Amino acid sequence: MAKPPKRSGKASPRMGKDQQSNGRGVNGASPDAAFDLWLRHGLHAMFDDIAREPIPEELLRLIESDRRGK
Repeated sequence: MAKPPKRSGKASPRMGKDQQSNGRGVNGASPDAAFDLWLRHGLHAMFDDIAREPIPEELLRLIESDRRGK
């Protein structure tokens, strides 16, 4: 297996001035953690109202019917 390239520790031209090539962004947070936070907040903003809606009675009957094996 090939070894990954060594990092110089200098900022990459693609990165902002607050990010270093060590994979950490502002305040030492990883880009993945920042994306996860953004995604979680975005999904909540878009779908919380829908998730709070009651489950339709017909769907509940279908689920219960399937559980009983009918």
